[in-house]
Amino acid sequence: MRVLTVVLCSILLAACGSSGDSADMDTGATAISSEAGHVTLGVNSYLWHASLDTLVFMPLASADPFGGVIITDWYSAPEDPNERMKVTIYILDRRLRADGIKIAVFRQTHSADGWADAQVNPDTSIKLEDAILTRARELRLASEGAGS
Repeated sequence: MRVLTVVLCSILLAACGSSGDSADMDTGATAISSEAGHVTLGVNSYLWHASLDTLVFMPLASADPFGGVIITDWYSAPEDPNERMKVTIYILDRRLRADGIKIAVFRQTHSADGWADAQVNPDTSIKLEDAILTRARELRLASEGAGS
């Protein structure tokens, strides 16, 4: 939770820090202008925010908005404490595209010997990807509607 707070605060501060901020509506790229120059984040902001929104229930281990990598910590659902999941999301493009995101899901089960790697249903990453892409499209439509 602490990592999420730090990341969100840094993004908000960066967005508020300069009157030269801009967002490219086609790519969702976020640019921050400063006296030193113009810096563009390396990932699509809609995919970035949609990924964080979709994984809000999982604790974050690491989130890099410039490199486009989000890594969660292990998460166990309250109804199944003997199983845990971990997710790594790679945002690969500055454009909002279906192939602009890659997701790796890891699963472990607990037994008397401790935690052991277990097979992940192949549909898990596909469903997660679909949820993120749907949320990213919603965010884009909302931002286009706000600009009108």
